Amino acid sequence: MCGFVGFIGKPAPSATHEATVRRMADAIVHRGPDDSGTWTDPDAGLALGHRRLSIVDLSPAGHQPMVSASGRFVIAFNGEIYNHRDIRRKLEDAGHSPAWRGHSDTEVFLEAIEKRGIAAALEMSVGMFAFAVWDRDKRRLTLARDRIGEKPLYFGSNNGVFLFGSELAALWRHPLWQCEIDRDALALMLRYNHVPAPHSIFSGIRKLEPGCYLEADDAGETIAITRYWSAPEVASRGAKSPFSGSPDEAVNEVERLLKQSIAGQMLADVPLGAFLSGGIDSSTVVALMQSLGTRPVKTFSIGFNTPGYNEAEHAKTVARHLGTDHTELYVSDADALATVPRLAGIYSEPFADSSQIPTLLVSDLARRHVTVALSGDGGDELFSGYNRYAMAGAAWKRINAMPAVVRRAAVAAMTALPPETWDRLATPALKLLPRRKQMQRPGYHIHKLASVMRCDSLDDIYRRFLSHWPDPSEILVTGREPALAIESDVQIAALPPMRRMMTRDLTGYLPGDILAKVDRAAMAVSLEARVPMLDHRLIEFSASLPEAFLRRDGLSKWPLRHVLQRYVPRALIERPKMGFGVPLDSWLRGPLRDWAEALLDERRLREDGFFKPAPVRQAWLDHLSGVRGMHYPLWVVLMFQAWLETVPGGRR
Repeated sequence: MCGFVGFIGKPAPSATHEATVRRMADAIVHRGPDDSGTWTDPDAGLALGHRRLSIVDLSPAGHQPMVSASGRFVIAFNGEIYNHRDIRRKLEDAGHSPAWRGHSDTEVFLEAIEKRGIAAALEMSVGMFAFAVWDRDKRRLTLARDRIGEKPLYFGSNNGVFLFGSELAALWRHPLWQCEIDRDALALMLRYNHVPAPHSIFSGIRKLEPGCYLEADDAGETIAITRYWSAPEVASRGAKSPFSGSPDEAVNEVERLLKQSIAGQMLADVPLGAFLSGGIDSSTVVALMQSLGTRPVKTFSIGFNTPGYNEAEHAKTVARHLGTDHTELYVSDADALATVPRLAGIYSEPFADSSQIPTLLVSDLARRHVTVALSGDGGDELFSGYNRYAMAGAAWKRINAMPAVVRRAAVAAMTALPPETWDRLATPALKLLPRRKQMQRPGYHIHKLASVMRCDSLDDIYRRFLSHWPDPSEILVTGREPALAIESDVQIAALPPMRRMMTRDLTGYLPGDILAKVDRAAMAVSLEARVPMLDHRLIEFSASLPEAFLRRDGLSKWPLRHVLQRYVPRALIERPKMGFGVPLDSWLRGPLRDWAEALLDERRLREDGFFKPAPVRQAWLDHLSGVRGMHYPLWVVLMFQAWLETVPGGRR
């Protein structure tokens, strides 16, 4: 796990480009505090900079940028190739046995590129990665990103220079950088919490989409962008050729594939552990880690004393049953709030999923003990875990059958009370239901349901479930929300409704929100986070499972639950889905009020020129008074405003 940056500009002395790229790489020292390196091609005007977090092969043999044995290729690599030993063996069996300098995955992957080419090397890899490779013979640059988008990669031309790297903060350190915020991308952020690929918050800079590689010439002109793996294509194949075995056989195969993935991801030359929330996904990962290892797995969780937000007790119970070496930390509101000023700098692009706060806290806790931590992310997208999958379909059936006048009356009734009042009224009644049908913060879900009752199709409902400002133009001074390719993807459109939503999450919400959140939070404290659920072989198998296997006996994630029940009693894990949230609504009315008020000041909003002051201020006043719970939409505005302060030239 590392970070890299580079550029193609005008030919210049090597020392000039080296000093520039070193300064750019130093901006992401948190991604790689163990080593640094630069490499330049003065004639081409190309420079590569790298920061290394040493995980596999801690020796100088893993130093980057790395030159291939023949001298033809140079690579700057971020991530891990988990099957690098198998690739090395295949290369040697085929007669390609260079004088290996060490045992790093980067060296093996670079030699695979040398021998087989970029496309074949990507095809044979199992891992998470982003990298830049310079072909000195063809004077061609290749940028590539892993299949699902675990590792970030930005690229684009700015003021005549072609820039690329792991974080925007490295790119804007180039002396010729000119800041121009893309207001259309800001519209997307207002809806989704993040700026979805291929967009970035800056004009002219893009994110390379997952499963793609880009080729550019020595002038920085893009030759082609090739998609080597496609989640919609995988989902389409799965729907056409569904798994034909029994439910028990499906569970066996999920367990086999997950064990295979976890075994590969437990390989490291540094201490390794896992995040544990006590939920289905992280508990399954930890249970299988424990079954594969010879020592207790180091597990980590954080707790809050606020009712409805504390998962630490559940995690402790699971850890005790599995016998892990468990560390928990109860975090006060003051501890959590102290992270808020750091968020804008950590994410380097405006990002507003408020679970970024506990994610940063648990990453910091884990880093005190280990350098690598496995995560349970991906289980919801692969095995239909989100409530919205069932809720959207059920809601559309009812909405479509409801006369318009009745629908309008129902919306008015549901929004007549603020979410907090609904919480007080509904929670006692919900406690009478079976545990699996209970929910946390019912008021939020009631208001969410009211908002989707205005939708005209199932796809509109799904989009609304992901939306924070349903109409970004309501508060933007200028900027029009661009359409996303996944919204019109013909392969996705042909899928059954639930699978359609799952695939859109796999291509949009997962890489843009969940994986970005984990990557930036973990890398901020120099921790490598690995996500075994996202092994592409497991993704491809899960795509073939019929819906009846995913949701069965009234339970979501049925195959995953049954894998876990082989290791953990059902009673320990059957509880309402909580997510990984914080009491943002009360924080904004209390300890964060002054911070938010400064960022939402009417004069400041007008001077910055991105948001219309009147609707933003009204939302803020409504939230403070309790008329409406506007904490999530406001958090998007606040995170952009805070981010703007960190960007050179952001606030003029």
